[in-house]
Amino acid sequence: MAHAPAAPSNAPLLTQIKSFDRTFWIANFMEVLERFAYYGVRTVLPTYMVLSLAEGGPEFNHLDKGFIYAWWALVQSLLPMFTGGFADRYGYKNTITIAIILKIIGYLLMAHMMSFWGFFIGCMFLAAGTAVFKPGVQGLLANVMKKEYASVGWGLFYQLVNIGGFLGPILAGYLRLMDWKYVFYACAAIVSLNFLTLLAFEEPSHAEGNKDERNPIEILVQSVSGLFRPRIITFILLFSGFWFMFNQIFDILPNFLDDWVDSSVLWRIWADLGIPGSTLATEMAAKGAPFNQEWLINLNPGLIIFLMLPIAWLTNFTTPLRSILIGVFIASAGTLFIGFSTSVWLCIGAVLVFSVGEMCSSPKKMEYLASLAKPGEEGLYMGYANVPLAIGWGLGSMAGGYFYENFGDRTNLARNHLVNELDVPRLVANAVPKDDVLGVLAGLMQRSEAETVQFLWQTYHPGQMWIIFSGIGLLSLVGLAVYDMVLRRVDAS
Repeated sequence: MAHAPAAPSNAPLLTQIKSFDRTFWIANFMEVLERFAYYGVRTVLPTYMVLSLAEGGPEFNHLDKGFIYAWWALVQSLLPMFTGGFADRYGYKNTITIAIILKIIGYLLMAHMMSFWGFFIGCMFLAAGTAVFKPGVQGLLANVMKKEYASVGWGLFYQLVNIGGFLGPILAGYLRLMDWKYVFYACAAIVSLNFLTLLAFEEPSHAEGNKDERNPIEILVQSVSGLFRPRIITFILLFSGFWFMFNQIFDILPNFLDDWVDSSVLWRIWADLGIPGSTLATEMAAKGAPFNQEWLINLNPGLIIFLMLPIAWLTNFTTPLRSILIGVFIASAGTLFIGFSTSVWLCIGAVLVFSVGEMCSSPKKMEYLASLAKPGEEGLYMGYANVPLAIGWGLGSMAGGYFYENFGDRTNLARNHLVNELDVPRLVANAVPKDDVLGVLAGLMQRSEAETVQFLWQTYHPGQMWIIFSGIGLLSLVGLAVYDMVLRRVDAS
């Protein structure tokens, strides 16, 4: 039976922050470097994977992209269920070392593999490395963190994670303008810095291998059997709906921004402000180019950096499950707003609303599961924290890829309009290069390309898919609310 969680502390925020030891801060710094590299690739990858061959991309379609992300989700999010137990048994430092090596191999393969299966293998190396890294670092944190300060401790972790998540897209946004390979090379170099960080702390005492004599088979059996404890498996299945919705922000929204949202006004604002890079901004504004989608989505980690700590402190006054309920509701509302119009300002507002919901809910899954873990099983339970992500991200990738390929991709809608409404033969329409389809349609309709985009938006309503994504989040909310009520009655009796 899991130990009872310590009562949350009402100590001042600064007192709680000062209580965390050196290993806590080193582990967080390691996560910052890993997220810096990971999100440097992750936020630009949806654009890169469907980029035309002429522009340096592999030109996969959205079904290909969904297939890759679905397998990525399964590997990255289910593997920690097993690697978490190994981290507890064989030590966090050994686990993290293996993870770094796998991630470097993944980044380098992705830089050079342009075939579908070659790129797929690179993605799987990166996913496996992340799957090994997460329970290693998060188990280390759970091991050294004071239980009564867990809300602020996990809030700090989430805030620092998003510093890395904020810096990565900024770097990638500049590097990809020079050459896409530089993005992958830089991320491999950044994550390799954690080899040095490993030298800065000692393995916690009850994480040392000689304290645990289980063999690998016993670890695997315990990992699987622990997952099916009623309280854990029910929470995991219900919370998966949130992750179904959540990952559309990173898998589908980048393509949606490039296709439908008129963000060129942001280049003009940048140029008028005269800040560094204004020459480039002036050139992009003159061409009517869309603003880099990764910088728009970067508002998410940017807001988290500034608001995570106060929100973590506020949510300390309620239970983790109730905080998750509030967060899922707010995030669902933000997701719904995305599809209302092509206005960049509405999209920015929707991302900011979504981010507040994320801060109330996502860090709490780790706090909740850590409260159920027995001493010495912290890594195992941090591995369980990734299982809802595996289910939600995996199913969401396949569904999101299908919806966007058939009902959201601007090029596909334009090509279908040529065939179905303008009687252009399918073979002729399919032969038009991807970059030229919109221009061909605009010419035949005697409209500008901007007017043609608006016509496609009003005719085919691609924004409606966000209603579906938001609805999945709300279904998760209802299920978690019932789960919370049942648990309160059980605990009270």
